[in-house]
Amino acid sequence: MSQPGRWRAAAEGSFWLDDVDRPDARPPLRGAVTVDTVVVGAGFTGLWAALAALEADPGSSVLVLEGSRIAEHASGRNGGFCSASLTHGDGNGRARWPDEMPLLRRLGAENLAGLVADVERFGIDCDLEATGELTLAVAGWQMADLVEESTALGAAGVEHRLLDGEEIAALVRSPLAVGGLLEADSTVMVNPARLAWGLASAVEALGGTIAEHTEVRRLATDGPTLRLETPGGSVTASRAVIATSAFRPLVRRTAGRTVPVYDYVLMTEPIDAELRASIGWEGRQGIGDAGNQFHYLRLTADDRLLFGGYDAVYRFAQRVDPRHDQDPAIFDHLEADLTAMFPSLSDVAFSHRWGGAIDTSTRFCAAATTSHGGRVVTINGFTGLGVGASRFFARTGIDLLSGRETEATACSMIRRGPIPFPPEPIRWAGIQATRRAIAAADAHYGRRGPWLRLLDRLGLGFDS
Repeated sequence: MSQPGRWRAAAEGSFWLDDVDRPDARPPLRGAVTVDTVVVGAGFTGLWAALAALEADPGSSVLVLEGSRIAEHASGRNGGFCSASLTHGDGNGRARWPDEMPLLRRLGAENLAGLVADVERFGIDCDLEATGELTLAVAGWQMADLVEESTALGAAGVEHRLLDGEEIAALVRSPLAVGGLLEADSTVMVNPARLAWGLASAVEALGGTIAEHTEVRRLATDGPTLRLETPGGSVTASRAVIATSAFRPLVRRTAGRTVPVYDYVLMTEPIDAELRASIGWEGRQGIGDAGNQFHYLRLTADDRLLFGGYDAVYRFAQRVDPRHDQDPAIFDHLEADLTAMFPSLSDVAFSHRWGGAIDTSTRFCAAATTSHGGRVVTINGFTGLGVGASRFFARTGIDLLSGRETEATACSMIRRGPIPFPPEPIRWAGIQATRRAIAAADAHYGRRGPWLRLLDRLGLGFDS
């Protein structure tokens, strides 16, 4: 029998970023420059925004400023689930924008198709696999929830399959699985770091410039233009996209609209053919279980198994610190949960362990907030499902800055932002109460207690 704590021998840090093909860092900004568009943040949102700006206005000058390295943070730490959903799942969208969901589904499908086409057009080698996504019920109450979701998806004409016990066993061999819901066309899987590096190369191929290790310390208006201050220089720009995820907001009006929460992941060593056969999973779908405290798991190109999720940790006063990137208690929990899901893998070693902050909002999905007389757009709040949606919000953000009216810019999801979180210490107390209530719901067959029901009525939330 395996000993607990196998994760302790794993390397600290993201598997995706521990890549011999990781490009060298671009030089930091030095001196004063003037550009048409400046983008702050070289994760997915910032890189997609730079591409959109260059393609919309060929020959314009676009500069991307990154405080550390390209994809160093949320874009290089996630599971690589690239979903068509713009609303962090169809259920969340139906609850918030029921009248707009037919449009938002179509825009999401078009965005995913456009992303796949962009990967091919720019020759980005990111191990893209069109696998679809499987939601796994590991308890009877979760299966009841999936039946309800299937009814709603069917009424909306969304392609999917509801799987009973025998059907799920034919796909994934886990003693925990009692059923599932398969959306075959909703998701592609990618190597997220390689996708970001490929996008960066595409930005430069179109004439854009990227400066790494360039922290923006101040954003202000300077007459008809914007001025951004960095340690080594300054930027004067006509417009700006702020895509700094969970980090300190540069625009005051966006403060409180998101909070940073920490998510954690284990990655196994490559699984040999015999063990690989023992778990089935020949379709290689991205998998998430249907609990409130949910896990997500996938296979990599070399048959490693990524296993993450379970809990989202918020620290008082929105603290984002590299010291929090490792959490032994959560790694213990993830290892035990992976062993329970696939007992045949109980002796498989782990190669990497990591965690980090993501930005969540009270509506669980992103927003594009304009400021500075329409010259600045801040895009954040993806809540961990931004690999695909970042492209849509980045392109929509560029449309907002350009004054272009589109189907997307007219949506309520774009026109109205999320309800802000309350200030500290109320924020911390409320989030901790919500985390306890979510855990209690999972322990009591999914029954949502008074606190969660109140948040549902108010349209608020905190994602575990």
